[in-house]
Amino acid sequence: MPTKMLPIPTADGQADAFAAFPDDGERHPGVLMYADGFGIRPVLREMARELAGHGYYVLVPNFFYRHGPAPVVELPEHIGEEARTAVMSRLMPLIEAHTTERTLRDADAYLTFLTAQPETSAGPVAVTGYCIGGLLAVRTAAAHPGQVAAVAGFHAPVGAAGPDTLRRLSAKVHFGHAETDLTSEGLGELNQTLDAAGVDYTSEIYPDTVHGFTMADTDAFNPAALQLHWDHLLPLLGRTLANC
Repeated sequence: MPTKMLPIPTADGQADAFAAFPDDGERHPGVLMYADGFGIRPVLREMARELAGHGYYVLVPNFFYRHGPAPVVELPEHIGEEARTAVMSRLMPLIEAHTTERTLRDADAYLTFLTAQPETSAGPVAVTGYCIGGLLAVRTAAAHPGQVAAVAGFHAPVGAAGPDTLRRLSAKVHFGHAETDLTSEGLGELNQTLDAAGVDYTSEIYPDTVHGFTMADTDAFNPAALQLHWDHLLPLLGRTLANC
């Protein structure tokens, strides 16, 4: 499985990014994958490689590139609760500085770069993300309705995008929420917004999960929920990108 680090030119500088894609000489549909707040690291590279193995060109940008190359904050091999508190105290100012305006400027650059790669096929792309990356994925998809055919977010604060952004989603959608992130009432309100907008979606709380359940290098990791994530994500991409 070929992988490489690539520089993406943006309006505000240059973002470093990880790319993985099949080694078959063919062109494959593009998937923009937004990491969680901890950024590009071994577990994200492995997830990108796994997704690429199903026939996709996967691009994982360092959306904190304005503060340096990934990892912008030193990370332990395993991010336990004690380490998480210390790391998040350093990451929160970066997260708060990553405004919607920055997100949309960067999304333009990421999608332009992704679709220009010689290994990427013509046609629509998909966007997926984890934690804050899921919020970035939603904002990206809403801003590029003719280009993004599918969007997925996992243990992500997707409601923070706001009703106006959610109503602009024309892509097919899957949201997988953690039990600790969203109440059943909150899920109902989110889904009502999507229903009213006519969005083609699935949105559910994954059982027995806490925030961060897909990430194998954290205490939040839930192997069954990670598999459920693949069980939803892969069919979504298959339905929307199969003919690309």
